[in-house]
Amino acid sequence: MDNEGGQQSETVVVDIAGKVTIGYDAKMRDTINEARQAGAKNILLNMRGVTRLDSSGIGELVAAHASVTNAGGRLLLVGLPAKVATVLQITNLLGVLELFDDIDEAIAALEVESD
Repeated sequence: MDNEGGQQSETVVVDIAGKVTIGYDAKMRDTINEARQAGAKNILLNMRGVTRLDSSGIGELVAAHASVTNAGGRLLLVGLPAKVATVLQITNLLGVLELFDDIDEAIAALEVESD
């Protein structure tokens, strides 16, 4: 997991790859918390490299969404692979989480809101 995208104002891109399953979810949580403590308001989770998402990972996404939105920010998911999108659809989270095809589209959505 990298914070490769760096800061764009109050927005940080966090790259997530591999299996987001029990054990990995703590790493994701820690990375998101570190970004927020460094001043990030909005978190873009680049999920293009995710190969699997289990119930633990889903729970962590929901918790991250609640944490970021309760602090006045937005959690945006970018580049979901088809398998991951299917899991989120089955759990009825597609209507709760904000999904975008790419990072530029997500950043543009943030800029529209701030205008």
